[in-house]
Amino acid sequence: MGFIVDSQKGGAGGVCTRGLKSLVRRKQVDSAHVKSAGHQLAKELSVLHLIAIGVGSTIGAGVYILVGTVAREHSGPALTISFLIAGIAAALSAFCYAELASRCPSAGSAYHYSYICVGEGVAWLIGWALILEYTIGGSAVARGISPNLALLFGGGDSLPFFLARQHIPGLDVVVDPCAAIIVFIVTGLLCVGIKESTLVQGIVTTANVCAMIFVIIAGGYLGFKTGWAGYELPTGYFPFGVDGMLAGSATVFFAYIGFDSVASTAEEVKNPQRDLPLGIGAALSICCTLYMLVSVVIVGLVPYYAMDPDTPISSAFASHGMQWAAYIITVGAFTALCSTLMGSLLPQPRILMAMARDGLLPSFFSDVNKRSQVPVKSTVVTGIGAATLAFFMDVAQLAGMVSVGTLLAFTMVAISVLILRYVPPDLVPLPSSLQESIDSVSLRYSSSQEIVGGNSKDHLGTSKDSTQVLLDKIEASVGCPLIEKQEASRNCIINDISRRKIAGWTIMLTCVGVLLLTSAASDVGLPSFLRFPLCGVGGALLLSGLIVLTCIEQDDARHNFGHTGGFICPFVPLLPIACILINVYLLVNLGAATWIRVSIWLVIGVFVYAFYGRSHSSLLDAVYVPAAHAEEIYRSSSNSLV
Repeated sequence: MGFIVDSQKGGAGGVCTRGLKSLVRRKQVDSAHVKSAGHQLAKELSVLHLIAIGVGSTIGAGVYILVGTVAREHSGPALTISFLIAGIAAALSAFCYAELASRCPSAGSAYHYSYICVGEGVAWLIGWALILEYTIGGSAVARGISPNLALLFGGGDSLPFFLARQHIPGLDVVVDPCAAIIVFIVTGLLCVGIKESTLVQGIVTTANVCAMIFVIIAGGYLGFKTGWAGYELPTGYFPFGVDGMLAGSATVFFAYIGFDSVASTAEEVKNPQRDLPLGIGAALSICCTLYMLVSVVIVGLVPYYAMDPDTPISSAFASHGMQWAAYIITVGAFTALCSTLMGSLLPQPRILMAMARDGLLPSFFSDVNKRSQVPVKSTVVTGIGAATLAFFMDVAQLAGMVSVGTLLAFTMVAISVLILRYVPPDLVPLPSSLQESIDSVSLRYSSSQEIVGGNSKDHLGTSKDSTQVLLDKIEASVGCPLIEKQEASRNCIINDISRRKIAGWTIMLTCVGVLLLTSAASDVGLPSFLRFPLCGVGGALLLSGLIVLTCIEQDDARHNFGHTGGFICPFVPLLPIACILINVYLLVNLGAATWIRVSIWLVIGVFVYAFYGRSHSSLLDAVYVPAAHAEEIYRSSSNSLV
């Protein structure tokens, strides 16, 4: 492999080229060499902490409402199978997250992985979309807390005046002081420290899980006592058919989003290679089990068509004379909302911090408090933004925008796994301050090549040289002529380059095929003479990509990519491609109104990146060298300082 040095600089007239290069420049996996001592987060989290974050962020109050709506409109008694299929679909993304989180254990989650595997432009859009997701998600959750809190005290008008919702006639706005106050309380708790806030979240999540266990045990007792009336129906187990059950799966899939919050805390985990995959897997397994058991009980107590879409669990118990159970269920919904709010506000400061570390946002957001070792400034800004939205706006109509950020992140994480396996980055960026060490190492390889080949090669000079290639030193072995050794090495390089090109184009065309297939299949208004050919082309690209990636070998460099020894995603390329297909299908079906709102936010992000992020990126003056020589250059730099 050649020793390539690319400063990504150009002369006059190269502004357009530099602008395009900025979109695809990729950063190095964070290591001891590239992390700043002033930006270190506290390594306090264990597997139990991660499970508390994952379960608390995933199980929201939606499950207390979702079971009624989905059962009545889509699944019927087959609601349990809908939750199972949705859980399996979510597990595909969880497997991809687990590998990348253990290989690249740094703050930023999907933004961080995209920056390493895809490029700066895509990473910026993912990070910008996640900021929107967590802000709106946290605000929407906070707006739902005050009605549930009021129910605990007797009804909608039972809260004190300073906490109750108030209508402002002149502005035609319903303000929610309780939501804003709770957001500020959670923000203050998150500023105290990651271990303390996670402990509180674990306690609140435990209360929520206990409420769900009560529903399962008490509901099971009632079911066996009354004969499971909900299952004894003439319409059978699938009243809406298999299509209805699958539609229900697509709806309840969003009940599983939240485990990505675990990945955002990767830098604060004591043993990320072991604990992150265990935390993600255990949290998802617990959530899926609880969802399925609750749905088994509730659809068995009451026929699906008689379920209350607003309070299905409470009304199911009330129909059997257990009105008092509504208080326990309300406590569960309240604690679920509080836990989900903490899970929504926790990741965003770390994403802001990661983007600021990379120079894409002002350094203000990258500051870490020395005492609490958390990004306090980013946390406060996040809390103020979420509290303002929760106080003034009814964000229920914006809830679909939360799904866009999550599904985009899931899709990009699956694509990153394919890139990592087949075309991992072979060049890594080093700061221009190491130019002297880069020249020294490249000079040694150049001199070795001159001795072997007897030719004079151009030495790699300063960072002003754009791109130069120098063959690695070819070591002679006993009984093997040097000319044959050199020829074999060149053939190996050519074969590897060809394989990487084939894999790269295949991954891109597979993604294009997924987009064509899902878009054409979902657009029923498209004329059939266009719809079916587009489906055929998309399906052919998807199937061809799967076959090609299955047949060609994965890149050997994947074994040394990032931090080794962690979780390895199974069934590649089938599992990541299936993950991409599911997530893109759900993205396409979110609706035009949601995409219009998200597009406005993304366009704003493009302008922010164009006028600030691109010119302040930490990779602006980076020098790219082969990954195999990065450690040697760092050692050379350390020796020169000594």
